[in-house]
Amino acid sequence: MGCNRNHGLIAGAVIGAVLALFGGILMPVGDMLIEKTIKKEVVLEEGTTAFKNWVKTGTEVYRQFWIFEVQNPDEVIFNSSNIKVRQVGPYTYRVRYLAKENITHDPDNYTVSFVQPNGAMFEPTMSVGPENDTFTVLNLAVAAAPHLYPNAFVQVLLNSLIKKSKSSLFQRRTVKELLWGYKDPFLNLVPYPIATTVGVFFPYNNTVDGVYKVFSGKDDVTKVAIIDTYKGKKTLGYWPSYCDMVNGTDAASFPPFVEKTRVLQFFSSDICRSIYAVFGGDHDLKGISVFRFVLPPKAFASPVQNPDNHCFCTDREISNNCTYYGILDISKCKGGKPVIISLPHFLHASPDILATVEGLRPNEEEHSTFLDVEPITGFTLQFAKRLQLNILVKPSKKIEVLKRLTKNYIVPILWLNETGTIGDEKAEMFKKQVTGKIDLLGLVEMVLLSVGVVMFVGFMISFCACRSMKAK
Repeated sequence: MGCNRNHGLIAGAVIGAVLALFGGILMPVGDMLIEKTIKKEVVLEEGTTAFKNWVKTGTEVYRQFWIFEVQNPDEVIFNSSNIKVRQVGPYTYRVRYLAKENITHDPDNYTVSFVQPNGAMFEPTMSVGPENDTFTVLNLAVAAAPHLYPNAFVQVLLNSLIKKSKSSLFQRRTVKELLWGYKDPFLNLVPYPIATTVGVFFPYNNTVDGVYKVFSGKDDVTKVAIIDTYKGKKTLGYWPSYCDMVNGTDAASFPPFVEKTRVLQFFSSDICRSIYAVFGGDHDLKGISVFRFVLPPKAFASPVQNPDNHCFCTDREISNNCTYYGILDISKCKGGKPVIISLPHFLHASPDILATVEGLRPNEEEHSTFLDVEPITGFTLQFAKRLQLNILVKPSKKIEVLKRLTKNYIVPILWLNETGTIGDEKAEMFKKQVTGKIDLLGLVEMVLLSVGVVMFVGFMISFCACRSMKAK
């Protein structure tokens, strides 16, 4: 470049400075525009992106079940041997396909109330067999009897009914019966009115979960989707102290602008408590950057390991004086039935619990729970909720099929994997409407800033060089 073109060099430097300045200004301004748009679209009100997907999820959600078949029932009954199990599955059902109902907005409190209908449709092509596959499993009614009726005289009467109905500690049941309910022959003989249908998830179809009341976020976006009350209350009535509180969202979404340091709190009616997830790593989901939050072992730790969990220890006998970890007694939530929740295969549970059951192989990758959250919007784009349902079986001197037992058993019945992943079409739409625009704005900002700086430095160096040559 000729040294007689100083004015052109100065002009180029000025243009570069202007471009760099514009790129620098665009950064905070662009961020403000993005923040304003996101805050508007995540609010739960008619017409927003969040509301449309909130009313009825656009993601197909499946619940897979693995049944634990008991292979040595007689050895357990007569010798109190360890229980040998083998898992069979998955048996897959589509769930959460029904839209929320009774949606009511409260503009004064900025809340939305609703109920979530329950429904499950069997998916044969995603299952290892039909619903009428039959297995040897724990007899739910017989196992629960001594817990519900601890009186010795009553147990003598129950024992006669168990024998008369030819029931035992174990039974043969189909997958459909075990999951959704069957008429129990023992309970049918009880001479006063009680529910005679038994099933792990009975009743489920044609029922609703709720009423939930959540914050819409219109007045404060940091509260969007957070549950205000569940069934009209801020507490559950199952746990003492703060453990009883309903905290967080339902995990379908969280307030936007999620930081890696944030602890995501959410409530799950399946486990009758609020729980939390912590950051586990960055992931790419169909071209969308997400934060993976995982359920930490600390959440199900014993009070010895995590003092914050002291109020989840409600039975010192079951918990070995509150030292067992990896299990949660939810019997109070289930009407006194001895239901114990854990992670599949007793992942992160006390060795003593695993010691009475053979055939389990806990695996972090297959059995842990996680949420993949898009950090800008707070939307959960992929999740895997993995839980195991167990029944506590205790010896009873008055019930024949229980009197030879010499120890307590926490018997695994099944484990489930409820999963949902944003579809390809929805992912492309999300990238186009949200992350694509943000990435494009970021690219424009960086190009303007980079080109401007390069132009300014380059032209100024050339100008100085020309001045130096002219001086010589």
